[in-house]
Amino acid sequence: MLSLPQGDFRAFIFDCDGTLADNMHLHYRAWSQTLRDHGREFPEEIFYQWGGVPTGEIVRRLNAMFALSLEVEDITLRKEHYYREMIPEVIPKAETVALVRFHHGKTPMAVASGGHLDLVERTLRAVGVYELFDTVVGAEDYKHGKPHPDPFLTAAARLDVAPQYCLAFEDTEVGAQSARAAGMQCLLV
Repeated sequence: MLSLPQGDFRAFIFDCDGTLADNMHLHYRAWSQTLRDHGREFPEEIFYQWGGVPTGEIVRRLNAMFALSLEVEDITLRKEHYYREMIPEVIPKAETVALVRFHHGKTPMAVASGGHLDLVERTLRAVGVYELFDTVVGAEDYKHGKPHPDPFLTAAARLDVAPQYCLAFEDTEVGAQSARAAGMQCLLV
């Protein structure tokens, strides 16, 4: 199981993709297919550098990189369609999921994701942990995505726990910046 840092933690807040679910390669495949539909290839190293960046911002960056004029909503729907088809391939991140199972019923827990709620919930169900969380926060639930603190602050408010008493779990530096901006300690997994 993961080793926790020292602190007076009264709640745990987890990112979903790459933290609870071993699925980043599936998101890459979905993005790659979406760009192939427009005659472009998504460089894998760029995809992983942009880990944790909101979907709309990824589309804006791709437009700038490839001199395209992709519509954010259209591309988001297309990419999510491809990912949704791959959800049966999602597997849990064993150490993180073990920690969630161990603390269920003992510590309030939330998910704070940059993904759209429908896909986040489907992903959590695929790894068998959806019912273990007190609340799930998705992109529809806040105004500014990671690295802004909004996702983590929203989750802490829903748990009714002050941010300084929350421990965040993330897999990207962008996500860790978001948690720290919210006033939380963050464990990179």
